[in-house]
Amino acid sequence: MKLFITGFLGALLWCGCKSSSLNADTGLQYCLRQASKTLTKLEDTVNYPRSIASGSKEWRYVNYRDWTSGFWPGILWYAYAYSKDEKWKDAADKYSKGLFPLVDSSAIDHDLGFQLYCSVGNGYLLTKNSSYKRVLLRAADSLAGLYNPKVGTILSWPRNVPGTDWPLRHNTIMDNMINLELLFWASKNGGSQKLYDIAVNHALVTMHNQFRPDYSSFHVVVYDTATGKKIKAITHQGYNDNSLWARGQAWAIYGYTMVYRETKDLRFLDFAQKVTDIYLERLPKDLIPYWDFDDPAIPNVTRDASAAAVVASALLELSTLLTDKGKAEKYYDKAVGMLMELSSERYQSRNVNDAFLLHSTGHKPNGSEVDASIIYADYYYIEAILRLKNISSKQ
Repeated sequence: MKLFITGFLGALLWCGCKSSSLNADTGLQYCLRQASKTLTKLEDTVNYPRSIASGSKEWRYVNYRDWTSGFWPGILWYAYAYSKDEKWKDAADKYSKGLFPLVDSSAIDHDLGFQLYCSVGNGYLLTKNSSYKRVLLRAADSLAGLYNPKVGTILSWPRNVPGTDWPLRHNTIMDNMINLELLFWASKNGGSQKLYDIAVNHALVTMHNQFRPDYSSFHVVVYDTATGKKIKAITHQGYNDNSLWARGQAWAIYGYTMVYRETKDLRFLDFAQKVTDIYLERLPKDLIPYWDFDDPAIPNVTRDASAAAVVASALLELSTLLTDKGKAEKYYDKAVGMLMELSSERYQSRNVNDAFLLHSTGHKPNGSEVDASIIYADYYYIEAILRLKNISSKQ
């Protein structure tokens, strides 16, 4: 999130794709046109767009408590970062403030980072609004309240989710890696050192317990609440407990890249590359993953554009953190290739609906948001293009 809030000058070519005439500004202007359609339809409401079903043109809206609520204001902040148009700033402020009540009670799960750092966090980076800072610090303390020191991780779901055996057991999901950024930020902006330590411990314990020998990830690990011992590894959204769920691996790539950025601990940089390499090895030629790499019905299964967008954004950042120029160039080129495919008529929504992207998969085992347009795919897509633009401006 920190790499692209400044430096948006010039019409810069999408590097690494010689045959393309697209440039970053073209991609960003497309995103702004699509977001304008959604903003117009929202009128004076404070509803949060979440997804558009395949074959539909209408957003499904959720309230501020939904785990995806932070992505729409985050998109608005990115639109403002690029355009400097006050209309985006005003809308982003409105929808960010709509999330403030999330800190008026204890955290109900790990998603406070998604909800508040992607929205209010982006807003604070751009505006330094003191009210945003206060909310973020309260959110970080609330999220830290889910930390179990015996286990060494943050509890993801303090509720009854199949297979997790809560409250007798402590569960941690791969998605939680993204929410550590809120804790890192807070520890450096007036919060306790304890927040930093919790984030590091969570990343280390997850690294040791939530990956197979080939560095592919399990979605969920269940621990004994009292002893901290690992009990089992399962899935909630993947094909089965031993399969590689695409977006879960995407969260790992993004999460460990971010943890290295915040800590400069080389263990995390090495691990970020390992979890990246297994993902890249298993991708189809067009670089957009099937929803789960081990679904036996491949190739006749749905893709997940959201996973591709998350990874593209992560790899662009990871490419800037490496001293190995060959590896950095490989990651950069792969990220650009992903963005080029996502920007094609096969994946951009264009006139199909008001989202940015088609063909994301939310929760296939539940039959939820399958082959849909989903707001977090759009968020990481615009983030990735902004990262690309900023990197290009420094070359």
